[in-house]
Amino acid sequence: MITPLQRQHIEEFTSNVPVRIAGLARALGLEVVSAGLSPNISGLIEPSATAAAGFVVKVNKYESDERQRFTIAHEIAHFLLHRDHIRNGVVDNVMYRSSLSSKKETEANKLAADILMPTDKVLDELNALGGTRDDIAASALARKFKVSTAAMKVRLGIA
Repeated sequence: MITPLQRQHIEEFTSNVPVRIAGLARALGLEVVSAGLSPNISGLIEPSATAAAGFVVKVNKYESDERQRFTIAHEIAHFLLHRDHIRNGVVDNVMYRSSLSSKKETEANKLAADILMPTDKVLDELNALGGTRDDIAASALARKFKVSTAAMKVRLGIA
């Protein structure tokens, strides 16, 4: 469950794009580390004695910046929604599948997308581009929000 303070942090960090996702993680008390993970692992969240919130997020340093940003958002979502299920850690593969249920992974993906691509901001930027939901707009918006074009296409409902 997202607390009022956590919601305040989310609102603060999603008021401008691109969202400063690592800053949001730190504001929530999470530590973020770029790590040399195996090619089939995008990221993980695990307990940490040094992080204020008690968890560290590790992202695969070999993946694109856009992918790392989504991974951080995805792990933040696990922290906010599924903290009681993290226990010894949650490792997410490149398809964002883990030991958690597919329902929990879907919830984390949705919240990650909501954080990185806030609907109101996407619509404002889309309208500034003329309002047409197409590949050209998706590509331009992806650059603006620092997400993959594929993620933006899903957000725009054209994937």
